[in-house]
Amino acid sequence: MSMDVTFLGTGAAYPSPTRGASALVLRCEGECWLFDCGEGTQTQLMKSQLKAGRITKIFITHLHGDHFFGLPGLLCTISLQSGSVVTKQPIEIYGPAGLRDFIWRTMELSHTELVFPYVVHELVPTADQCPPEELKEFMHVNKTDSHPKEGQGRTILLDSEENSYLLVDDEQFVVKAFRLFHRIPSFGFSVVEKKRPGKLNAQKLKDLG
Repeated sequence: MSMDVTFLGTGAAYPSPTRGASALVLRCEGECWLFDCGEGTQTQLMKSQLKAGRITKIFITHLHGDHFFGLPGLLCTISLQSGSVVTKQPIEIYGPAGLRDFIWRTMELSHTELVFPYVVHELVPTADQCPPEELKEFMHVNKTDSHPKEGQGRTILLDSEENSYLLVDDEQFVVKAFRLFHRIPSFGFSVVEKKRPGKLNAQKLKDLG
């Protein structure tokens, strides 16, 4: 499988004229997966050979602004570039508890109408991921208050036996999140490609000796 990584931003705290805030894209099989979305991410995408409309999954490590303040703007740009007739599959968004509330309130306050659906899956942190005074209980928005284009997401708990959060398990990949210690609850992500059978024609090789 052809896979490549593009660093769109490696700066901390805020973007600069020459360096974007945290964001990178993993591209595989025609899809783009975005990891973090700091300010300026959509501008960096426009400078690259990547297409924002190819993004199918977004993973947010933690809720410090330099890692996700670019997300509302990016979603709006993808919507504007998608046109009026859309067959786009929902964009799957993964991140710490509180992310869904942020996206919904941003869309609600800005009267944003997206033309594509999206789903937010929230990871529930544990008490040992940050200093005790920084661990907050987020009040989730009611389903009746969700954005018209928002689908039903999952609330993902830690698998204590695996010591990880299972996010994706399909025919090609297993994606898991792992707890990191930071000033606020944070997560790292692993993407593992599943084994695939080879394409050699064993019988033809035997026939050819």
